[in-house]
Amino acid sequence: MLKYYLFSLLFIYFSINCLCKKYKENEKPQWAQKDITDFNDADMERLFEQWEEDEEPLPEDELPEHLRRPPSLDLTKIDMSNPESVLQATKKGQTLMMFVTVANNPSRARTEELTKIWQTSLWSNHIQTERYLIADDRAIFMFKDGSQAWEAKEFLIEQDELKDVQLESQTYTGKNPDMMNSAVRDEL
Repeated sequence: MLKYYLFSLLFIYFSINCLCKKYKENEKPQWAQKDITDFNDADMERLFEQWEEDEEPLPEDELPEHLRRPPSLDLTKIDMSNPESVLQATKKGQTLMMFVTVANNPSRARTEELTKIWQTSLWSNHIQTERYLIADDRAIFMFKDGSQAWEAKEFLIEQDELKDVQLESQTYTGKNPDMMNSAVRDEL
C-alpha cells in the first residue's frame, strides 16, 4: 500500500512538473536563455508581459488613469458659451495641477502656513487636493478630479495674500494681494 501511494505521488509530481513548462530548454527564445542578471530593460519588459498574459484584467477603477476610459460628456448640459465650464466638464476624473503664487515676497514658512490653511479650507468644502511647495512663494495644488479645480480657483482668488493662480494656461489675479492675513502667525 505504501509503495502504491509513493508511486502515485511521484507520478503526479513528475506529470505536473513536465506539463507546467511552457518551453523546452532548446525552444526558449534567445532573450530567455540569458542569465537573469544579464537582462536589459527590454528583456525585463518581455518577461513582465509573459508573466501578465494569463492574468485577469484589472477592473476599471483599478486601472491607471491613462488606461481608463474617459467619462462620457453630455454636451447638451454644458454651456458652450462659457469656456471655463467646457474645460471643467472635460477635466472631470482627470488629474489636474494648479500653480498658486503668494504675494508680498513671503518666507517659505509663511507660504507653507498660508497654503496649508487654504488646503484645509478646500478639504472642508469636499475639494480634495494635494499641496506641494515648489519655491518660497509658489505651490502646486494637485486635484485628482480636475473639475474641482475651478471651484478651488474661485475660493483661492478671494483669499488675502494671494498674488495669482495659474490653471490651464490661464492666470487669475487674487483680489486682495496686498492685505496681510491676520489669521496666520508670522513667527519666523
